[in-house]
Amino acid sequence: MTTARTPAPPTPPPAAPAPAPASEPAATDEAGPSVTLRVRIGAGEAHYGGELVAGARVLELFGDVATYLTIRTDGDEGLLTGYSSVDFTAPVRAGDFLEVTGTVRHRGRLRRTIAFEARKVVAARYEEGASSAVVLTEPQVVCRATGTSVVPVAKARAARRAG
Repeated sequence: MTTARTPAPPTPPPAAPAPAPASEPAATDEAGPSVTLRVRIGAGEAHYGGELVAGARVLELFGDVATYLTIRTDGDEGLLTGYSSVDFTAPVRAGDFLEVTGTVRHRGRLRRTIAFEARKVVAARYEEGASSAVVLTEPQVVCRATGTSVVPVAKARAARRAG
C-alpha cells in the first residue's frame, strides 16, 4: 500500500519592520532610501579615443540619482553641493550600460549624505565588431563617490511633518 505525502505548508514571510517612531531624531547614520537608474551610454557621449567617455558623465548620472532621492524623501530636487570622495575604478565606453545607485547614508536637518556607485552591466566589444556587446556575469564597478545634497528649509520641514 502506498501513502501520499502531503507537502509541508509554506514558511510564512518574515514580519515587516516596525514603522519608525513619529519623533525621529534630526539626524541618522542608518542606511536610508536607495534608488537605481540603468542607462546606456550613447556613441555621442564618447569624448576620447577608443570610445572612452569622460568621468564627468558618471558624475552627471550621480547628480540625477541625488535629484531622484531628494524628490522621494523631501518633495524637492535639492541641490548636490559637492563630493567628499570620487574614485574611478574602470573605463566607461560608448555602448556600455551602467547601473547607477545612490543610497542616503546620513540625513541631517537639511543635508543628505549620499553614497553613489556606478556599475557596468553590459560592456561594448568594439574589437569584435561595431555593434558587439556582452552582458557581464558580474557587474564591474566603474566609480564610487560620496556626495552631499541640500534641500530647502521649507521642504525639509514639510517632509518631517509628513513622514
